[in-house]
Amino acid sequence: MNRLSLPLHPLTLSISLALAGASGHVFADHVKKLDVVTVNGGRPSSLPTQIPTTIEGITAAQIADRINATDSEDVLKYFPSLNVRKRFIGDYDHAVLASRASGTGNSARSLVYADGILLSNLLGNGANYTPRWGLVTPEEIERVDVLYGPFSAAYPGNSAGAVVDFLTRMPTRFEAHVKLSAFDQRYKQYATDANYTGKQGSASVGDRQGGWSWWVDLSRLDSNGQPIVFANKLASRGVSGTAGLPVTGAVADRNPLNQDWLILGSTGQVHTVQDHAKVKLAYDVSPILRASYTLGWWKNNTDRSVESYLRDASGKTVYRGDANNQVNIGGKSYSLLASDFAPSFATLEHLMHGFSLKQTSKGVFDWEVAASLYDYSKDLVRTPTVALSDPHDNGKGNITDMGGSGWNTLALKGSWRPDGMGGAHIVDFGLQRDSALLRTHVFSSMDWLNASSGSHESTFNGNTRLDSLYAQDTWRLAPAWKATLGARLERWHADDGEISTAASVNSGVGLLPFAGRSESSWSPKAALSYRANQEWTLKASAGRAIRNPTAAELFQGSIVDGKIVNNDPNLRAERSWTSELTAERVLAESSLRATLFHENTRDALYSQALTPLVNTIQNIGAVRTTGLELAYQGEDVLVHGLSLSSSLTYADSKIVRNDAMPSSVGKRQPRVPDWRANFLASYHVGDKWTTTFGARYSGKQYGTLDNSDPNGETYTGVSRYFVTDVRVRYRIGQRWTASVGIDNLNDARYWAYHPYTQRTVLAELQYDL
Repeated sequence: MNRLSLPLHPLTLSISLALAGASGHVFADHVKKLDVVTVNGGRPSSLPTQIPTTIEGITAAQIADRINATDSEDVLKYFPSLNVRKRFIGDYDHAVLASRASGTGNSARSLVYADGILLSNLLGNGANYTPRWGLVTPEEIERVDVLYGPFSAAYPGNSAGAVVDFLTRMPTRFEAHVKLSAFDQRYKQYATDANYTGKQGSASVGDRQGGWSWWVDLSRLDSNGQPIVFANKLASRGVSGTAGLPVTGAVADRNPLNQDWLILGSTGQVHTVQDHAKVKLAYDVSPILRASYTLGWWKNNTDRSVESYLRDASGKTVYRGDANNQVNIGGKSYSLLASDFAPSFATLEHLMHGFSLKQTSKGVFDWEVAASLYDYSKDLVRTPTVALSDPHDNGKGNITDMGGSGWNTLALKGSWRPDGMGGAHIVDFGLQRDSALLRTHVFSSMDWLNASSGSHESTFNGNTRLDSLYAQDTWRLAPAWKATLGARLERWHADDGEISTAASVNSGVGLLPFAGRSESSWSPKAALSYRANQEWTLKASAGRAIRNPTAAELFQGSIVDGKIVNNDPNLRAERSWTSELTAERVLAESSLRATLFHENTRDALYSQALTPLVNTIQNIGAVRTTGLELAYQGEDVLVHGLSLSSSLTYADSKIVRNDAMPSSVGKRQPRVPDWRANFLASYHVGDKWTTTFGARYSGKQYGTLDNSDPNGETYTGVSRYFVTDVRVRYRIGQRWTASVGIDNLNDARYWAYHPYTQRTVLAELQYDL
């Protein structure tokens, strides 16, 4: 089998275009076997690259040349069909990864790993349970690979959308790096008109001596994001008359339902200071056996500030109304709530551990033992619950403590090659355990800014565990044919669920338990490839994915008369059948891929109305998605040094059955756009200059199940967008590089409930030893 490098850009890794890792130039020799990818000149991906299905990838050199990467998720922005809902630089709690048939509200339908350590937050599903992107910095990335769809038996059903694998640096000699960057965003929306700036610094050092190798990576991000939340009142809720404090400054607008509303001010203007440290150690016990340990630490102090647009007759800023907390706008009175202008402060400190012992002999048998732990060692969010005259005032508030939450994994994996390396069969198998622990305690205090304890408000606790056994055989049937057959058997458990409220504690009821649950399932997988000739390869893949409910989805509800209500104790797992057909053509300096994909999901998990006043997580009968993905990349296109890559995706994603909400049947699945497209052009001028232009497009989409929100161009809406980016990088001698970039060059205003960033200028200076 020919040795191939990863593609120059994240388009069609499955195309297997051979590239030179450091320079980014295409090798001239033509490859003969293009249905499987292996990696040359670096550590192998943990993804099952022997499976003939779609995998994409990008290397560190390509990231540095072409992408304005301030956060690790930025490296995915030009992958086909992928979108990360990153609202501002340093967005740590809403940056959900969306894929072909999954929107930015479905965080549990993708998996993210770093060096085999799980970063996906499977405590819940949605914006508050995003991958822990902050545990990887862009500077430490060696490369990133993405597996599309649930076609490997080695991953649980959360792989229905995609599996992302970050491979970080591990030195082979002494090296050191320092990088400084700064950024500035000019933001205008409603009555907000301001610049939001930030800075970032990182340093890393590592070495290899004998059998030992080590790596230390440190970074700090100090970022001011634009306001992402806006206080609002429906115009129809105003009461005509003279009641309330007369104010001016409210901005008239229309909400996603095209109803008139008033924007009273901005909230959620995030100032986040994030510190990151990572230590990696590796020891080669023998030439084929390596022990590795990773310790990651992430600290985040966040201040979410507010700004009222309202002014009284003297021009003073108004955060609360008269004695009844009412304001009068244009002859109508509106009540201000404590939550309208509520600031918040967060103090987070998380730890990550990873250990592996791996044999890589490339002989008949190889094995690995791997374990990881992610721990919310400290996780406090403070919010006032009374209207404040000034956002910095103290008073009554709630403190949410998620300390003790986290997850851990254990895996025993093996690879058997009965015919030796390069033989007809590669059999992968393993045992896995993935456990998640949700701990949420809310207490109230008259000192919301500083309290460490107070009156009990609520508790939500619960555990989930997934025990799995898998096996898959990749079989070279003939020189032109390859097949993979696999299956995954899973046993899922949910236990120790409990809930309490202030009323239940005060009445002596205390914590009420949820009934434990256990279920078993299995998921078959299959893939087939045929190399028709030197240029063309055809592939077909199919797989079943079982996405079990998370702890946050299961252990929800409220307590009435000593009983848990507004909860579905029989919440079922999502069951998806996914398939794809691919035709790809590879030439010496270009590649083209077309993939037809289809997904049929039963019992999709979404929040919808249980009663007129209560929304809960419920099962939707069926969601069906069919689409087409086209991807192209070329080297030295028309002129030497010009690289082009692009992708175009169409997805028809519809709800086809939903007994709880019949009005949603036939409507588009929320946050899955009809069209998506990416384009990236990079031009090397000699060996010092690189210039890059990129464009990203997303078509029509909705935020509600019944598509009743046609106006996406507003707060809480979900809009179309077309965004362009540029980057210029200059190599100053052997050690120094400088870069300048602009994200959202065309200054588009676009939304995914919250607003995305507007035009942002970035500058970087890096030293490499």
